[in-house]
Parts: sequence; structure tokens; C-alpha cells
Amino acid sequence: MQNVKKKLLFVDDELNILDMLNRLLSQCGENWEGEFCLSVDEALEALHRTKFDTVVSDIRMPKKDGLALIEAMRADDNLRNIPIIILTGEGDRTLKRRVLDMGATDLLNKPVSREDLIARLRSALRLKEYEDQLENQVVILDGLVRERTGQLEQSYREVVWRLAKAGEFRDDQTGNHVARVACCSCLLAEGMGLDPEFTELLFQTSPLHDIGKMGIPDAILLKEGRLTPEERVVIERHAEIGENILQQAPKSLALLPHMNMRASLPEGNGSSSALIKMASVIARHHHEKWNGSGYPDKLVGEEIPIEARIVALADVYDALLSKRPYKPPMDQSKALAIMQEESGRHFDPPVVKSFFAAGDRITEVYERFDSTVEAFSITEEQA
Repeated sequence: MQNVKKKLLFVDDELNILDMLNRLLSQCGENWEGEFCLSVDEALEALHRTKFDTVVSDIRMPKKDGLALIEAMRADDNLRNIPIIILTGEGDRTLKRRVLDMGATDLLNKPVSREDLIARLRSALRLKEYEDQLENQVVILDGLVRERTGQLEQSYREVVWRLAKAGEFRDDQTGNHVARVACCSCLLAEGMGLDPEFTELLFQTSPLHDIGKMGIPDAILLKEGRLTPEERVVIERHAEIGENILQQAPKSLALLPHMNMRASLPEGNGSSSALIKMASVIARHHHEKWNGSGYPDKLVGEEIPIEARIVALADVYDALLSKRPYKPPMDQSKALAIMQEESGRHFDPPVVKSFFAAGDRITEVYERFDSTVEAFSITEEQA
């Protein structure tokens, strides 16, 4: 494969100097191609038009000088990494320090010898080549990191949905309850103008709202007919069980002799994961009621986290429309009437308003995820 020519830019206000540099370039035997400019403005125009590997500039020029060129290039993200060799007829050491401090790669005194200039150009071009290779590696690694992060996020999302399905499996084997709650929760959040990042996180966490059901005995969870007061106490515990499942740190991993897990475990019973935090909040508080009559903490109004208020409505609406061991599905018109009646009592009024504003889109969710569709593999794009 033939080597690509290196592009060099020479800047000097004296045409005879540029002619000399051009002759030197053509006689050096290197695979170099030069462009020649008589001013800093002309050089900057060329730099924005062509990708150069090195710049060689005189220091003293009328209007804008070599210092202005260095300053302009180092201030431009697209030009800052191009090596700059400054030519000067002055022997001022202070000037040399200033030029190098501003970002010049090298400085040569005029008259410059052919051998010195070629040696410095080779050095500058090697530097540029190394920097380009490093930049390319960074781009490649960044792409690999994004790809791997995307794979991990997808895997994480699938684990969440499968865990949510496990929590619902005993009384909803299609997983459609958690899918509908997730989609409807997203629509409610969007209608309320909540932050897109919050809405995305809500989509990922809302399917875990009933994960605590895994700790409820089948005899109570699947009981046909009305629960006794004692059984009601047991089933209400699923909110706290769900929070515990999500919040408790996996301390047992630290006991494995071949794994050093302690450094990566959260302190105490908490977790730094935003997803786990929101999921645990929803699990605990999605049965709170706006008027304070809910459980487990009897929170009132805005004491209830907004994510729990949203999921509460989506969960109840779906439960009303769904068949359960203890009840048949409710007619939609009656369910909608209950939503309206419970505004300000069970539900946050702005959430109810968003629910009715999203009516057609919520209907689409229910048409998409009926009782015959396997839904736990849903993605955000489907929401």
C-alpha cells in the first residue's frame, strides 16, 4: 500500500522565502506535499479547508504574526493538535520561551539549514502520526465501550423484565400486566411533562412494582374470593417485601472465598443505583393513596413519591380491567368512572388528568398487549 503524502503548510510574508522552502521540499526526497501562504489569515483559511500534518511559520509578519497563528490554532479544537514549527531571525531567548509556552512544537533560527529543517519536520510529522494513532485508538475504544455499554444495558433490561415476570408469573403468566403498567406509566409521565431521563427510568423500574408478591404464600395470593383481615395484612406486606428484595445488599457474595466483592458492595442496606432506588421506592409506595389511607406508610399527597403516584394509577387501572382469581374483569367504562371518582382520594389529580389526556394512546397499549401476547421482552421503543 502506497504511503499517503504528508501535507505541510508554510507561512511567510516574503515570497522569496516561500520559493526557497518550496525548492527545499521538492529536493528532499520525502513523500511530502506543501502549500504556501503569505499571511496568517490566508493560512487559517487553508487550515480550515485542508487537513495538514505540520505547519511551518515565520514569527514576524505584518498585521497578524506567528504568535497570532499559534493562538488561533491552539484555540480551535480542529487545529490544536497540528505541530507548529516557528522560524525566526531573532535570538531572543524570552521570545523562544513564549513561543513554546503558547504551544509551538519547535523553533528554528533563520537562516535555517536544509538539514535542520528536514530533521525538525520529520520529528514533527512523527509526533503528529503518533497523536493521530492515539486519537484513532481513542475513537475505536470509545466505540467499543458504547457497544459494550449498550449490550450491558440491554442485558440489564432483560433481567429486569424477567424478574418482573417472575413476580407476576403465578397470577399473570403472559407478563402483560407489567408491560401495560410500564407503558401506561411512561405515557402518564410524558403527559405531565416530566424529564425524559426520569420517564425512561420509570419505564425500566415500574415492572418491578409487585416483585414483593414472590414472598406471599400461594394460598393467599391465589385465593378465590374475599380475603380475611388477617390475610389482607399478609398480602399488604408485599410492598415492604418488594423494597427489601430490591434494597438489600448482596452481602453473601462477599463470603465467597475466590471473589473480592467487599469493595464493590454498597454500604449498609442502600444502593447507589438510580434504577434500584426508584424501583424500591415504587415497590414500597405504589399502594399509598393521595388521601393518606393507603399502605404501608399512610403517606399523604405529595409525600408520596411522584413515581409511585404514577404507577399506582396505572396498576389499579390494569387490575380493574384484568381477570384475577378473586374477580372477573371490569367493564372499561366503569373502570374509567372509578378513575375519575378517585381523583383527589386514591390518586394524584394531575396524574388522573394526564391519564384521561392520554386516552387513545393508552387504548393502543391495551390493544397491543392483550391476554394472548407474551410481553416481557418489550423495549422502550415500543412504549
